[in-house]
Formats: sequence, structure tokens, C-alpha cells
Amino acid sequence: MKKQQLNNGQEHDGQQDNSDSKSSVKLLEPKRSVAFHEAGHAAGIYLNNKAKQLSEVSFKIIFKAVNGKTGADVMVYHSINDDCIARVEAGNFLPFIDSLRYEVAEYNETHRQVVDDYRKAVEMDIINLLIGPLAEAKDVADTDNELFNHSLVNLDALKNYGGSADVGLVNEYLQSFSTDRQQRNEKSDELFNIAFNFVNDNKNWVIITKLANYILESSDAVSHCDEIIIQYEDIVLVLDQAIENYQDVERRLSRRH
Repeated sequence: MKKQQLNNGQEHDGQQDNSDSKSSVKLLEPKRSVAFHEAGHAAGIYLNNKAKQLSEVSFKIIFKAVNGKTGADVMVYHSINDDCIARVEAGNFLPFIDSLRYEVAEYNETHRQVVDDYRKAVEMDIINLLIGPLAEAKDVADTDNELFNHSLVNLDALKNYGGSADVGLVNEYLQSFSTDRQQRNEKSDELFNIAFNFVNDNKNWVIITKLANYILESSDAVSHCDEIIIQYEDIVLVLDQAIENYQDVERRLSRRH
């Protein structure tokens, strides 16, 4: 499965097309991919931390202007470095972890609990990193009426969906788990499957889609400025409303049965 190729447009016998309109059409698909990518990250952070009763993480989405770039250019840049167009800005746990490679047995009970807590937090951070490009990949698959499954999308394939920086950070995290390559691969597969199942869950996908559409609507203002920042409070409001709407639909359906 791969992203649709965008047409760069053709000249027509000296007739000039409306360049603003054509640019909007060219950028629509790349902006949509970016929106789903960042919505995946944001929804993952918010919903997973809530489900695991982890500390609340404040974050914001920064969407940069893409004036003067074709849709194909945006997709190339986005595939190489996913934060060049937009990013979820939040802290991660790498700066706080000296290393998790030390034998836990060397610690007393208190230290062992601290290490275990950090390990769980790091695993959740990895999952949330993977959810972004996976959400982008699922939207591309759905748009193209293609299958979205483990055999078509793996960790390496996420680099085709703006996931180069995400995968790079995931690999850094995995280095702290173990020096043994097999153990790292097993942990990578385990966390990738959790992230994949999160994105493929119908409720989560409805919520991600709601936030992605909100990001797209908000990004319309980017053409008039260098960037637009969607604050944490606004993101949470959209996510909570999406959750409530989904639950309302479920309740109505259950009453019918």
C-alpha cells in the first residue's frame, strides 16, 4: 500500500488556470495526511494516558504554512521529516531516563518501582509515537479502498507516512530496554501491535477522525500566517466531545436492541 501520487497540473494552450484554486486542490490530500498523523498522536496521548491513569500531559499542535509548495513537495518533505509541516509538541521521557539497561535486581524495592514506572511510561510514549503514522496510513488505505492490516503496514513502512522522526525516536527508546537485539525486536513488535490495534479500533478511529477534521478546518487560516497553534484546551474539548458523541450513538443503538 502506498500513497496516491498527486498530479502537478498541466498547462492548457496559453489559457491560465486559477492558480490559487489549483494550489488548494494540490494541497488538500497532503494536508489531510498531516492532519490525521497529528490527530493520531494527540488522541493517543490523551486517551492512553487517561486509560492507564498516567499523569496528564499538556501538548499543542503546531501547523506550519505551506505557501508556494506543491502537494507533491509537501508529501516529500512530510515523508522525510514529519514535523516540517505540523507537529504535536509535548515532552517525552528520554531526557529523564539515564538508562533502563541496568539490572533491576541491583536496586532496592523503591528504585525498582521507579524503573518499572518509567518503563511503562516509555512504552506508552512509543505507542503514542507509532499511532501518528499509523493513523495516516489507515486514512490513506480507507481513502483508496485498500486493506489496512499488519501484513501491509509494518514499522519500516511507517517511514512512508511521515514517520521517519517517530521511528527514529522509537528506536532510541528501544535501545534503553535491552542490549539484546532479539529482545528489542520482540518489544518493538509488541508495542507496534498495541498501536495498530488502537488505530484500528472503531471508537478510537471515530475520535481521531473528528480531531483530524478539526485540524484541517483550523489549518485553513495557515495560508494567512506562518503557522497556527491549536492549544491543549481546544484539542481536549474536541476529543471529549467526540467521545461523548460516540457514547451517545452507542446508547441509542443499544436501546433499539
